[in-house]
Amino acid sequence: GYMLTEQGQDDSSWSNFIAGSKDGTRSHYQAIRQRLQNSPATSHELMQELSCKRSHIATLEKRGLIAKHLIKFAPKLMQVVPHFTPVKLSLEQQIAAQKLCDLVDFAQSPQGINSTENAAQNPHKKYKPILLDGVTGSGKTEVYFEAVAKVNAAGQQALVLLPEIALSHAFIDRFSARFGHAPTLWHSALTPAARRKNWRSIVNGEAKVIVGARSALFLPYANLGLVVVDEEHESAYKQEEILIYNARDMAVLRAATEQVPIILSSATPSLETVKNSMDGKYDEIRLPSRFGDAQLPDVHLLDLRKNPPPKNCFISPILLQHLSETLADGRQALLFLNRRGFAPLTLCRTCGHRLECPHCTAWLVEHRRSESLECHHCGYKIKLPPVCPSCADSNSFVPCGPGVERIAAEIDEYLPAAKPLIMASDILNTPDLMAEAFARIHAREVNLIIGTQLIAKGHHFPHMTCVGIIDADLGLSGGDLRAGEHSFQLLQQVAGRAGRGAFPGRVFLQTYNPEQPIMQMLTRNDRNGFLDSLLEERESAHMPPFSRLAALIVAGKDEGQTRAIALEIGRQAPKADGVRILGPAPAQMYKIRSKFRQRLLIIADKNLNIQKMIAQWLASVKVPSAIRVYIDIDPQNFL
Repeated sequence: GYMLTEQGQDDSSWSNFIAGSKDGTRSHYQAIRQRLQNSPATSHELMQELSCKRSHIATLEKRGLIAKHLIKFAPKLMQVVPHFTPVKLSLEQQIAAQKLCDLVDFAQSPQGINSTENAAQNPHKKYKPILLDGVTGSGKTEVYFEAVAKVNAAGQQALVLLPEIALSHAFIDRFSARFGHAPTLWHSALTPAARRKNWRSIVNGEAKVIVGARSALFLPYANLGLVVVDEEHESAYKQEEILIYNARDMAVLRAATEQVPIILSSATPSLETVKNSMDGKYDEIRLPSRFGDAQLPDVHLLDLRKNPPPKNCFISPILLQHLSETLADGRQALLFLNRRGFAPLTLCRTCGHRLECPHCTAWLVEHRRSESLECHHCGYKIKLPPVCPSCADSNSFVPCGPGVERIAAEIDEYLPAAKPLIMASDILNTPDLMAEAFARIHAREVNLIIGTQLIAKGHHFPHMTCVGIIDADLGLSGGDLRAGEHSFQLLQQVAGRAGRGAFPGRVFLQTYNPEQPIMQMLTRNDRNGFLDSLLEERESAHMPPFSRLAALIVAGKDEGQTRAIALEIGRQAPKADGVRILGPAPAQMYKIRSKFRQRLLIIADKNLNIQKMIAQWLASVKVPSAIRVYIDIDPQNFL
């Protein structure tokens, strides 16, 4: 901010300056001086309050009458109150909350000190990782709120990470009801002014609870006392571009560095977290039952081979009947399909030509709401061509496969009494639109939600009793190591939206493979059986969490040069015990944003310093400036 200098405070110096200035600017200079005599101000505040120009401020600064100073900013921030509205917890929740608070209290007490250097610097803190594992609807949020309250009562800050901004609205409502005021937010949708204000309140320690996306992890906290990673299994915590990192793992690292406890909360924990808990590296607190009288929903498989939908439709008659009954009873329903748009593929019925993105190895997705075909990787967008570019036939393009918009059109045809709402990131693309959508759902202006993974987690709809999963097989293909794990997590999270209130819930999974073990375990709610089989499978294949993976992605606009550099990197690959290197090979998404991509995969024993090995390896290869080599430690995406 700006303050008057000694020269600016001197009346004679100021009079000489004013005498030599132009008539039209004198009033502005006088107003600035008068304003700064009262208190310091930023240039933005001066221009807003006094309607002066930046050039007026620059002139005064140049003449030495005002100068910039680092000013301690003291925003008027309403504080959260740890015990504003104590929530009535069930006995199971009380026991879990007490265990959690005891662990947090131990981590902050002198007897909890360990021998690390940071512990000496922070004599009342200790790193303590805790897995809070509870079924959907068990009240995990209310339980870890008790730990947040305990940390706040001790005068320390708590950071709560959410995987997506879309989850923040429901979370803020619950938080405000519990603590009497909204937390301090940090995410990409903040305005610059809000970002500045929140940053200052965090750095000076006034903000006591910070809720944010993965970037909130890197803020300069004044007195961090607790980190919470909500929905810790979520792949959205992994940043895939520019700086590649997993915010969940970085949160654990930051908690260890700061010597503070960290809570990893999930109804479907990642396999890595489960293994750490089994090995005793993480404490575990379980909530095996839903809150109150709510019961886990009944899960039913709908075999699409025996009960196929009508031609060019995607909802089976059985599911339509259950939806109709649910809406007639005045309840709400959810249809889940993890595909945005109307159709994922558009092709010519005459010659079979597929409309593809010219910059990526991807089909163009039809979006009828915007009357366009879009690439979901680079944003390329066109209107539907009037004729096929391959055979020149007109009006020959047909949509193939469903997206949420196509399901909505089918609902309009078969359930005219429905009041549907599409929830997808391209439609609800601002926080205000998200808030409006949730308000309509809770006001019961909407009785049928058609959504992508945006709606799969973190939301509480007490009147929702029926959930239909349009394509339960969708996530089980693609050559992804974690395809089965992610699919099970997502489907169980979606199923968890049903029956969270006083009314029992039913879930219907449409599948062409009802014999698939994942489907059978979902119907039995056998998460532990699924995890045990997955751990056995990974151990026999020497895959994470029993080993470590790293990927090298070589990308460039020249296809031949990219392939040549990838081959050279492959030739220089180190030969060491406990390391296996696969590739190079063309990536599954061979081209993204006009850049060709080659991949190498490193499989290493867990005790090997994989980062050091890769650094030494790449140092031996001269990579041209036109080629980028990306290093992805513990990759989640194998495209």
